[in-house]
Amino acid sequence: MAEEMASKDEELEESFDTTSSIEVPKLLIDQIIGQDHAVEVVKKAASQRRHVMMIGTPGTGKSLLAKAMAELLPKEELQDILAYPNVEDNNNPRIRTVPAGKGREIVMAHKMEARKKSQSRNMLMMFLIFGIVMYSFYVGQLLWGIIAAIMMLILSRQFMPKEEMMIPKMLVSNYEQDNAPYIDATGTHAGALLGDVRHDPFQSGGLETPSHDRVESGDIHKSHKGVLFIDEINTLRIESQQSLLTAIQEKEYPITGQSERSSGALVKTEPVPCDFIMVSAGNLDAVEKMHPALRSRIKGYGYELYMRDSMEDTADNRKHLIRFVAQEVKRDGHIPDFDQSAVEEVIQEARRRAGRKGHLTLKLRDLGGLVRVAGDIAHAEGSKITSAKHVLAAKDMARSIEQQLADSYLERRKDYQLFSTKGAAVGKVNGLAVMGGDSGIVLPIMAEVTPPQSQAEGKVIATGMLKDIAKEAVLNVSAVIKKVTGQDIMKRDIHIQFVGTYEGVEGDSASVSIATAVISALEGIPIDQSVAMTGSLSVRGDVLPVGGVTYKIEAAAQSGIKKIIIPWTNKDDVLIEEDYKDQVEIIPVKTISEVIEHSLVGTKKEGIREKLKELTDMKVDLEIPESVPG
Repeated sequence: MAEEMASKDEELEESFDTTSSIEVPKLLIDQIIGQDHAVEVVKKAASQRRHVMMIGTPGTGKSLLAKAMAELLPKEELQDILAYPNVEDNNNPRIRTVPAGKGREIVMAHKMEARKKSQSRNMLMMFLIFGIVMYSFYVGQLLWGIIAAIMMLILSRQFMPKEEMMIPKMLVSNYEQDNAPYIDATGTHAGALLGDVRHDPFQSGGLETPSHDRVESGDIHKSHKGVLFIDEINTLRIESQQSLLTAIQEKEYPITGQSERSSGALVKTEPVPCDFIMVSAGNLDAVEKMHPALRSRIKGYGYELYMRDSMEDTADNRKHLIRFVAQEVKRDGHIPDFDQSAVEEVIQEARRRAGRKGHLTLKLRDLGGLVRVAGDIAHAEGSKITSAKHVLAAKDMARSIEQQLADSYLERRKDYQLFSTKGAAVGKVNGLAVMGGDSGIVLPIMAEVTPPQSQAEGKVIATGMLKDIAKEAVLNVSAVIKKVTGQDIMKRDIHIQFVGTYEGVEGDSASVSIATAVISALEGIPIDQSVAMTGSLSVRGDVLPVGGVTYKIEAAAQSGIKKIIIPWTNKDDVLIEEDYKDQVEIIPVKTISEVIEHSLVGTKKEGIREKLKELTDMKVDLEIPESVPG
């Protein structure tokens, strides 16, 4: 059965020797894979200069789309921004915009003119001082002549105009830029985002720095006529989000000191242009914690995108993944090209990581990490080509922290016998959970029935740092068990323990496990300890699909489990590694009665099976923990 439900090793329709023969598009927008809707929206947003908010799982290409948008913007619209001294108000520098490249010419021209004036003035002063010294020498007053020369030199430095102070400062330069600017402002503080004014410790005595020269542009100004990308925008301070909203609305924002205790707080420039396209990104929580007015601005005058995390496993999409591998090899520049067998292994891993039958993952950042590790292994061996064996080795080497932690948990639990893989036990079942989204773990669950602590009624008592949904789900067990067994459990206490769940549990994939453990404890029927199970449970006793079955099965196989019960609807999602196929028997089931048939031992289980088949009008749902987050 495991072999039947294993991966669909379709051969690649496109035959090639190595990825060096695969053509990689020049534009980033053409390198985006699996996000066709997002690509279409980004193209429209670039042509109409609309803001975009992208929400989705990390690693699905949000920042790459933002960079691609910058390539689509017209280069001829770029501008340089200069800051000039204001002779009327020194603390209010003037701002000027010029076409891209002209700013550098203007600054260089001012510097040349200032240098010439300075040289002429210095030459005149040298002649004057030399004349004073020579005259004092001839009249016999050399000492007084030297003193007069020094005083004149000091006074000239103090009161004569300084040409350098009139040189404009380049705030934003687009000299020889090939594309519109792309600025990643993720995690920046207010000064870096909105601009700032440097503190001047020498504020008098002729040593002070002119105000316009202390002005520093922010990311919103550097992205003028380009793209400003902010990931996890909800982490920005609320004041920064409000200022960002003003900049978006007005398309200009003056630069002032961000520290009220600094001398720069007195300086405020004229409004500085900041006509940028903002691309904000984040997970779903970013929508909830984002400034409502800022989100409203994006929603009303732009686009909101949800990034897909998987795509259908079709011939065209597999070709796209081939090109993805070629792109990663070219982008890295230090790893050997991949041959066809290596690419097939990468595509197989994309199937496993999708977590859905007939799909390929679009978490391409993680998949790109696998490509680079495999290339590094091939490079270290001196191989000119990366082959399938290097990718297989990379899978083991490039394990996530959660996978390494899960392996540590499994070893620890086997050492201390926190779960069993042999024999039978009453009220004890090997459940399965997911840690960190890509790592399975065996979750031992124990149930015990005792006389009630309270004379009024019995209780369902669960331990294991259950979170809110899990707590509510456990309470539903009492009604379900009463329907199954026909016993009045209101006169008993049912204790349910999730062993070793120090980080807390949440989800619904252990519904089948908890029901099996409680039924075993109530009826005194042993559970086969070589069996592990996962699955949700409907009110009618149907076993519903859950996530992460591939990772759960592999964790069970590593633990020595021989039989694994999964929902029937998940059978096509199983894409376990070749090493595990002969180690375990995978049993897809549709109802709780089938679970009882394959997990409980002894003839007494037949009576329970018959009762379970009659479950058609249950009014509660079993929704117990799905994962043990790392």
